[in-house]
Amino acid sequence: MTGPRILAVSGSLRTQGFNRKLLDLAVTHARSLGAEVDVVDLKALGLPLYDGDVEAAGLPPPVLELRERLGKAQGLLISSPEYNSSIPGGLKNAIDWVSRPPGRLFHDKWAAMMGTSPGVFGTARMQPHLRQVLSSVGALVLNTQVHLPKAAEAFTPDGKLKDEARQKEVETLVGALVSKLKG
Repeated sequence: MTGPRILAVSGSLRTQGFNRKLLDLAVTHARSLGAEVDVVDLKALGLPLYDGDVEAAGLPPPVLELRERLGKAQGLLISSPEYNSSIPGGLKNAIDWVSRPPGRLFHDKWAAMMGTSPGVFGTARMQPHLRQVLSSVGALVLNTQVHLPKAAEAFTPDGKLKDEARQKEVETLVGALVSKLKG
């Protein structure tokens, strides 16, 4: 029997972004719990900006790919920074594209949110916005979340978290998601 299928996404497009590092830690833990994890690189995927005219002419191949990958997933793991106290444009654009008909690709899928930022809020201002958007498209968002402040100081040179308590928070969040998906 295979483990639960999770689609993992970083809201940061930066190649060496802090949220990609945080997502890598979470993905490693999810896999250690038996989950199958598909990591989406939004930058490499190259989604166009959402445009109803483009949609009416036919969904672009990157959109079709993301829709297919989300369709196969039972849950979502998102690590995202906050831009101007809200959801980064690339992540919001991806959600906008895949939430369009046909289908309800987010409906009843569990989602776990976490994020890190260089500031002291650790994405605490963005996550309520992301929760609202995910809930409005039918996702079931875990109550638990991770807000990691001072990202520039949080990681070791090899990408691990310096603070064991913070690592435990990530593992607890991922464990809760995997548990929900196993039913």
